[in-house]
Amino acid sequence: MRKQKIEYSSPLEALIAIAKRLQTYENRFHITSEEFFDKFSKGQLEDSIDFTEWSNDYQHYLSIKFNIEGLLKNVA
Repeated sequence: MRKQKIEYSSPLEALIAIAKRLQTYENRFHITSEEFFDKFSKGQLEDSIDFTEWSNDYQHYLSIKFNIEGLLKNVA
């Protein structure tokens, strides 16, 4: 399976797109991404493709969010 590369025009645009994907997982599995990631990281959930992709999306979300927050601190 080949991954599709998506490019965004800004970090905010990327954050919004990932947040929408996270919301889809949360609605499907009835758990927040934060709760999911905690359980997944502790090995309490299976290593399915969906869960692995959700985990990757959540880590990417946190990384982008952290970067945006850092930029905002430098502005203020």
